[in-house]
Amino acid sequence: MLSKLLVIDDDHADCRLVAAAFERDGWAVTAAHDAASGLARAISMSPDVVLLDLKLPDRDGLDLLEQLLRDVPGVPVIMMTAWRDVKTAVRALQLGAFDYLSKPVDMDELVVVVRRAHRNRTLQSEVDELRSRLARDEAESLMAQMGPSPQTTEVLAQVGLVAASDFCVLIQGETGAGKELVAEGIHRQSHRRAHPFVALDCGAIPEALLESELFGHERGAFTGADRRQGGQFLQADGGTCFLDEVGNLPLSLQAKLLRVLESKQVRPLGAQRSLPIDVRFLAATNHDLPARVREGLFRADLYFRLAQYTVTLPPLRKRKADIPHLAIRFLQEAAIELRRPVLAFGPGALDGLLTYSWPGNVRELRNVVRQAVLESRDDLEVSRERLAAVLKRPAGFENPGDPAVLATGSQSLRQIADDAARRAERLAICEVLQSTGGNKSRAARVLRTDYKTLHLKMRHLGIRASDFRA
Repeated sequence: MLSKLLVIDDDHADCRLVAAAFERDGWAVTAAHDAASGLARAISMSPDVVLLDLKLPDRDGLDLLEQLLRDVPGVPVIMMTAWRDVKTAVRALQLGAFDYLSKPVDMDELVVVVRRAHRNRTLQSEVDELRSRLARDEAESLMAQMGPSPQTTEVLAQVGLVAASDFCVLIQGETGAGKELVAEGIHRQSHRRAHPFVALDCGAIPEALLESELFGHERGAFTGADRRQGGQFLQADGGTCFLDEVGNLPLSLQAKLLRVLESKQVRPLGAQRSLPIDVRFLAATNHDLPARVREGLFRADLYFRLAQYTVTLPPLRKRKADIPHLAIRFLQEAAIELRRPVLAFGPGALDGLLTYSWPGNVRELRNVVRQAVLESRDDLEVSRERLAAVLKRPAGFENPGDPAVLATGSQSLRQIADDAARRAERLAICEVLQSTGGNKSRAARVLRTDYKTLHLKMRHLGIRASDFRA
């Protein structure tokens, strides 16, 4: 297929000379003698290269250049003019012209420049195709990691939509649902994919250290600061910074984060000046941030700045079609990691997993499957009974409203009642810890008990507050 050259020039003689030279070189050449017809032909034929005269009878060439680059994205435009004006040449290149040649044009030079422009366009098209293919591969990889349910598919569509922008994105969902995976997916499908993805858990770092961790510090900024250290924001320069559990940020740091988002500058502790950064911010929370705004615990202006686009990740219990997919993947991964011969789930095992509510979401499912694989020893299958045993241990969460979940039929009525009471107590504590982000003092107040009693009860039931801060 012939490469297409469009010449927009009111000088008919020059058009004929260009056509003769390039048709010999294997090009299909089309000429237009004014701006209106040139623009129409550019849109209809999608040329590989455009030659554009600066002076046209019906429109300024620079004005037409801007519209060509808008209406025919990616087309290289070479400007030509008999007027030797350095300012005009600089302006044309600033607007996006590929090159700028003076008339009378040396035909050999023109052929070289047009070939170079065409080669650049071809390479750019290949790069764009590779980027599109990579984005598709990343989307497929994210689906493989998260599951094929309609609810997850909808989330993945949102990820693909917002990834191409630089919007701040707020990812909402329960603890363990996979919010960081969504954030990584947005980063990997964005134009920042070759740059750092820096994840920071705002609830896992002591408040006294959090500002230094985010902003960095100069030597001597505080006691123990014996050397200069760049913070997470600077480490993410050019890439993406993911603030997990952003609702746990203290109000003092919320104000400073807002300034970073608005000014795109960071001032390390003890520094005299701010440093520019180019960072896209993603945030996640398991809190109801609008409610925290109403309670005065979260800044409204920061909330609206972070929530330029919102992705809500449903809990695993509302994505049941993902459970078999994820369970099989976790089994295969665990079998390799733990060096077990396990190949599959036994009869009824996956059905049993579907009846469970998974308050710990994907993280809990993974832990349950890993433990079951570990304890399978030389078995080739993970049985329903094995999963039942794992789920009934203190480290697991179980449905208080359904004592028969994964039951093996060997329990007495009294045992079933005791187990149901224990499950109900455990789930109540877990739900409150989830709502308080793992804060045991607040959880004790909600449950109307004292801190020591709650602490002992959690230890007895195998509940760790740290599981609710991630």
